[in-house]
Amino acid sequence: MDWSFRIGRIFGIPILIHFTFLLIIPLFAWIIASQITTTTDLIREMYEVPIDMSLITAGYMPYVLGTVVSFGLFGGVLVHELAHSVIARRNGIRINSITLLIFGGVASMEDRLPDPMVELPMALVGPLTSLVIGIICSGLVYITPAITSDLGVAGVLRFLFGYLGILNIILFAFNLLPAFPMDGGRVLRAWLAKRMPLHRATRIAADIGKGFAIIFGLIGIVSLSPLLLLIAFFIYIGASQETVAVKYSVLLQDIRVGSIMSGPVITVAPTVPVTRVIEMMYATKHLGFPVVEHDVLMGMVTVADVQRMSSIDRDAMQVRDVMTRGVIAVTPETPVVDVLRIMGGKDIGRVPVVDKDRLVGIVTRSDILKVVELKEI
Repeated sequence: MDWSFRIGRIFGIPILIHFTFLLIIPLFAWIIASQITTTTDLIREMYEVPIDMSLITAGYMPYVLGTVVSFGLFGGVLVHELAHSVIARRNGIRINSITLLIFGGVASMEDRLPDPMVELPMALVGPLTSLVIGIICSGLVYITPAITSDLGVAGVLRFLFGYLGILNIILFAFNLLPAFPMDGGRVLRAWLAKRMPLHRATRIAADIGKGFAIIFGLIGIVSLSPLLLLIAFFIYIGASQETVAVKYSVLLQDIRVGSIMSGPVITVAPTVPVTRVIEMMYATKHLGFPVVEHDVLMGMVTVADVQRMSSIDRDAMQVRDVMTRGVIAVTPETPVVDVLRIMGGKDIGRVPVVDKDRLVGIVTRSDILKVVELKEI
């Protein structure tokens, strides 16, 4: 994920922190510190235990406690995502990374059509893990006298355990809302997918998720809550993207590149002047050409490659001076879904097709979208 950096590995899974995480920790710490008296009273009433305030409110202690609670909360989120990842790996799904960001955590998994029999337990285990953490923290509230006899220290421990217990139980309940792509939405999709086609189940779960996003957005506007607005945006965009991704995966499954690629391919040699390539683009309405020398694919030259050079420099340049080397190529047997993922991940619009090192065709994003339109008829 962009704007993220790795802090380590757990179970071989890279753990990343997004820059938004660094922004939200001080904000959470300040909010918790500013409401520490009210929160302590709430914890006292909910758990029905005495809490000594002498150390909790002393000096900068509220901000220290706010920071500890913030890191504790995101530690719980990390364990939550690790639980998803463990179940996924047991079912043969590769986990690329776990990223902590402003909304919590995101586990980046191998792209594949979701299997309801796998997605259901995988989606449920995260919220259940948060519930277990919440119950453990709540239980620790009652055993602090066995940990220390100092009333001030006991008050601090009860505040920390009580606050984290409440937050993790809230996290459990919030994640079970059927607001796709949250865990509850994925549970809903898995349940629906046992009764109808996957793409239809995804669309229904996504529409419900968008409904929750609109509700969260309206509440965020009325209450002037930027966090709720961001959560609403995250849910709405996530639901929309998942619907499109699953639709494409379903419609394109079992389709190979060889059945949709274009050929024969117009190619250029490395020694062709760049000005000639521009003329070819105007004439053919193609925005890129494979570069071939002695029947070997050397690279691609696209309009983006040409635009990087000034108009004055282009007159003296050849294709070899501007082309993109190390081009990703596929074979006629490559699934079209894989090509679409390559295009999305590399932000490219066309991929050459080779068979036994010989260029046999090219597949573009437009070719794939045309197939999707036809399959929807």
